[in-house]
Amino acid sequence: MAIADDLTAQLTPLIEDLGYECVGVEYVSNPKQRLVRIYIDQPEGIEGGIDVDDCATVSREVSAWLDVEDPISGEYSLEVSSPGVERPLFRPAHYARFLGERAEVQLVAPLLDEASGQRQRLFKGTLHSVVEGEAGPSVVMVTDKGERTLPLSQVAKARLKPDMEQLLKEAKTERQSKD
Repeated sequence: MAIADDLTAQLTPLIEDLGYECVGVEYVSNPKQRLVRIYIDQPEGIEGGIDVDDCATVSREVSAWLDVEDPISGEYSLEVSSPGVERPLFRPAHYARFLGERAEVQLVAPLLDEASGQRQRLFKGTLHSVVEGEAGPSVVMVTDKGERTLPLSQVAKARLKPDMEQLLKEAKTERQSKD
């Protein structure tokens, strides 16, 4: 995760200078191919989404920066995209921004559920709150098994998981009201 954190810190000012928000950076390394995936969005408060031209603009600038700075040795692919409906969550502010939304959080290592005695790595539920603790920030989720406090330092991946059926119903209702 250190490479992704370093890249996020180094690329955020460049992406912001281009007029976008750097939502986050993922670095995926496997034997066949390495990938740098950058999620961009409009800055908070700016209407509209991200289109292909926005991604191309950021990709060109980031690619040039990566060529000059060379923070990753060897070959890799660069991918720039919008966060989409199943938006990834990287920082405490992301969790706080989407309180009340459904999400899926996968931990690096399983947590012990004291009530059942079972270990669990994947949590699905509603983001309830972000709390500050001795070990740093945690997210409190309401799951089908109750509230769970998950340390953000232990999160491997997290993303919004909206109810797609509900979103489609809302879109249909909105279209009908415009007609």
